[in-house]
Order: sequence, then structure tokens, then C-alpha cells
Amino acid sequence: MNINFTLISQAVAFSIFVWFTVKFVWPPLLRAIEERQKQIADGLAAGERGKKELELASQRSSEALKEAKQHATEIITQAEKRAAEIVEEAKDSARIEGERILTAAKAEIEHEIFGAKEALRQQIANLALAGATKILRREVNAKVHADLLASIQEELK
Repeated sequence: MNINFTLISQAVAFSIFVWFTVKFVWPPLLRAIEERQKQIADGLAAGERGKKELELASQRSSEALKEAKQHATEIITQAEKRAAEIVEEAKDSARIEGERILTAAKAEIEHEIFGAKEALRQQIANLALAGATKILRREVNAKVHADLLASIQEELK
């Protein structure tokens, strides 16, 4: 065999192989590579979107947490204020009730004093009447009157 013929036939075969590869093999390979590049680019973009969404979600959650803490603080402040109001209302109510009880007790004491004074007046009147009755009986009784005068005279002597 002739070396030139072999080299030329190999060059022709290689050219046919290159043409066949460029025409039939290369386009599907390029499409596969482009699709893979697109998938990688989409994945990277999705990763970036996910990262941004994560940052936004983190910011929203921290804002929501801050608002919840502020709301909780407001609720606690309102509860403390209401508790203080309830304590003050209870104090006022207890003071008013104490004053009412004190007034009622004073009125009852005054009533009892008045009743005791009236009972004492009645007893004094009864005693005075009884004493006057005894004195008048002695005064009316002549014998006792005479005995009394006699005892007074004897004492004077």
C-alpha cells in the first residue's frame, strides 16, 4: 500500500468523522450542555432568591417578634395599671364601708346612750317618787313625826 493513499484516506475519513460529529453529534451535546447550564443558572438564581426570601423572612420574623414583645409590654403595663386601679377602688370601697360602719356604730352608740339616759331618768323619777312617797308617809304619820321631833330635841340637849 501506498503511504500517500493511506494518509489521504485517513484525512478523508477524519473529515467525514468531523462533519458527521458536527452535523449529528455536536448539536445534541450543545443542547444538553446549554440545558445543564440553564439548570445550573436557574438553581443558582433560585438559591439567591431563597437566600433573599430567607433574609426577608428573618426580618419579618424579627419585626413580628419585636411587635409581639411591644404588645406584650403594653398588655403588662395595662394589666399593672388596671391592678393598681382595682387596688385603689378596693381601698376606696373599704374606706367608705369603714366610714359607713363607723357612722352606724356611732348612731347605735348614741341610741344606746339615749336609751340608757332615758332608763336612768325613769329610775331616778321612780326613786324620787318612792322617796317622796316614803317622806310623805312619814310626814303624815303623827306618831313618827312626834318621835322624830323628840329625837331631834334629845340630840340638841
